Amino acid sequence: MTRHTLETLTFDNRYARLPEVFYAKVNPTPFRAAPFLISANPAAMELIDLDSREAARPEFAGVFGGSLLVPGMEPLAMLYSGHQFGVYVPQLGDGRAILLGEIVNGRGERWDLHLKGAGMTPFSRDGDGRSVLRSAIREYLCCEAMHGLGIPTTRALCLVGSDDKVYRQQVETGATIVRMAPSHVRFGTFEIFYYRKQHEHLQRLADYVIEMHFPDLALAADKYVRFFAAVVERTAKLIAQWQAVGWSHGVLNTDNMSILGLTLDYGPYGFMDDYDPGFICNHSDYNGRYAFNQQPYIGLWNLSCLAQTLLPLAPKEELKAVLDRYQVTVDRYYRDLMRKKLGLREDRGEDEALLQELKSLMVGSRVDYTIFWRELGTFSSDPAAKNERLREHFLNLDRFDAWAGQYRERLRSEDSRDDERQAGMNRVNPKYVLRNYLAQGAIEKAQQKDYAEIDRLLNLLRDPYTDHPGMNSYAAAPPNWGKHLSVSCSS
Repeated sequence: MTRHTLETLTFDNRYARLPEVFYAKVNPTPFRAAPFLISANPAAMELIDLDSREAARPEFAGVFGGSLLVPGMEPLAMLYSGHQFGVYVPQLGDGRAILLGEIVNGRGERWDLHLKGAGMTPFSRDGDGRSVLRSAIREYLCCEAMHGLGIPTTRALCLVGSDDKVYRQQVETGATIVRMAPSHVRFGTFEIFYYRKQHEHLQRLADYVIEMHFPDLALAADKYVRFFAAVVERTAKLIAQWQAVGWSHGVLNTDNMSILGLTLDYGPYGFMDDYDPGFICNHSDYNGRYAFNQQPYIGLWNLSCLAQTLLPLAPKEELKAVLDRYQVTVDRYYRDLMRKKLGLREDRGEDEALLQELKSLMVGSRVDYTIFWRELGTFSSDPAAKNERLREHFLNLDRFDAWAGQYRERLRSEDSRDDERQAGMNRVNPKYVLRNYLAQGAIEKAQQKDYAEIDRLLNLLRDPYTDHPGMNSYAAAPPNWGKHLSVSCSS
């Protein structure tokens, strides 16, 4: 496989070939102070055939800090609108991010290079177009943490810092992150042309997305319905994965929903510590619209917004029939994931009651979600075993013992072997997740110019299912201060 330098990357900017109504051409705004590399991700560099040694060049920080362009880049800010907290906003767009270009690797895969924190664009409204260091670190780490968990996501190429001051609730330093995805088209990209009644542009967008990302549908007579069905399927699977791992997005506006079913736009996200179905990770979400247990419903709500935009292209009855399958699909994926987390091979209807009783116990005892599921793999099906390690998590021991008895009988009914089951459960129940307090620790060190913790977390979280010697403290429950960190949309 050919390894490229910055100057020899292969660009094929198909989005830039669309009419200019889809975007605004704009170059990044350089920082006043010289940019410097904080962290580069070799796994993401591999995806675009970029030689990892390129990260050592000063030009690397220049290109991905917004002060240099390389041959083939055609920077642009993408236009879209969206429903934010249920209210339609007629125009949004890339207000602090710029699509530098689209790279095609040696395997024919396409990757957008999207520079976040690149400065003002025509869609910045009242913003300054910058990202602050803390938010860039959170997105950089969580992209790779989600990928390590096997959850579809944008990827993170690198993190570049600057000593430039950025003004939010307080004075902070600026940073850029380069995120990568096959496409950054969102539900909101369709919405803006529907609500503007620009149906020819809407069809052009749909045809572009189908040609680029769903080519097997391109010749179908009902391609728009089938396209919507593919988006529904991907979105349902994505949200089921979030629910199974205990992760909350925080701002599931339609402009933050990927048309490819990727986790997109990491703001006030959060992995649950103590299990709480009503967990709200965004302190600006006063009514809990985007609470953890609301995410499956919000997925349906957002897909209904997307379905509406396709009405000029496809019959209403057919789109509705597809949408009606969403809840069944998300339930099916979630049930399968939770069955695997329980270590069960067979899918039985009565297992729903077993799962719901366990979740009720976890809520009542404020059980740490990630730790408990990982430790459940140690459950002994021997009738004489007390499973004391697991009992320690619960306040109502009699109720837990009753559940454990039911679980034991369920395991015995399919001849489950403890050692084999634990190995399988450890492949689906992570030991490490990016808890907010871990990200905060990396942020605070970075604000003192110590960036080692960022790379330490990056390396750990890309393999979250494996025990890492000497890293057990990263799998521990957070200290009390770490359970109540306030995270907002602001960056």
